[in-house]
Amino acid sequence: MGADGKLAMWNRIKLAALAAASAAATTAAAVVSAPAQQGGTAQSAVIMVFSSAAPRAIFRELAPAFERATGHGLVIDYDFAAGLKRRIEAGDPFDVAVLPPDMAEDFMGRGKLAAGSRVDLGRTGVGVAVRKGAPKPQIGTVDAFRQVLLAAPKVAFADGGASGVHVNRILAQLGIAEAMKQKLKPYPSGGAAGAVARGEADLVVTGLSAILYEPGVELVGWLPPELQSYIVFTGSIGAATKQADAARSLLTLLTSPAAAELFKAQGFEPASR
Repeated sequence: MGADGKLAMWNRIKLAALAAASAAATTAAAVVSAPAQQGGTAQSAVIMVFSSAAPRAIFRELAPAFERATGHGLVIDYDFAAGLKRRIEAGDPFDVAVLPPDMAEDFMGRGKLAAGSRVDLGRTGVGVAVRKGAPKPQIGTVDAFRQVLLAAPKVAFADGGASGVHVNRILAQLGIAEAMKQKLKPYPSGGAAGAVARGEADLVVTGLSAILYEPGVELVGWLPPELQSYIVFTGSIGAATKQADAARSLLTLLTSPAAAELFKAQGFEPASR
């Protein structure tokens, strides 16, 4: 697809997202405009979102449309799932959490997330990328991928995230964990692909959405099927939120057809696939 086609696609998605946000905001808008039951007037909310870095591009596109349509503000704090887990357990306030399903179910059972509020947003796999313009190695088979890793002087990965855990598992599975020890360069949430764009590493193995988010790198391809791992993301409402209606309208938008287009464009598939 050429540049004009891509621009047209994103313009259509933005318009669709605005329409979806307007529909999703009906309940919240009524709360904002109607007198509160106990006196006074309900105010526009500021919604705190705890999220993995993977859906950053989706929030970047949908947030302005959501804020215009509902009058609510969004503050999005990105971190690895393990970091979000620590913060939720510590009692840090939030309204919506984007988490792996097992973590969401655990927190729901412990009363940290509102019962029945979970929605599945999508799943994404792990891919390989190089700096934009660099030669793309062949990674279509397990052996070819193994040789590419061994030949690369420096390999970036997301240390602490689900994809980073999977990278270490793959290295052990391929029998090259020790050989790769000095080649691996760990980066915090969302930073591994950018390191390749800056020339700090020769290739990155990380979640596909993180690769597509970084303009300075080019996707080589998915991991071979035998090594692939899918990471599922869910959205849930915090049990202690005081902005339940606003939080629910955000989840409605994130599961709308417009959002589904954005998720697909950023390397996500339906979670049930």
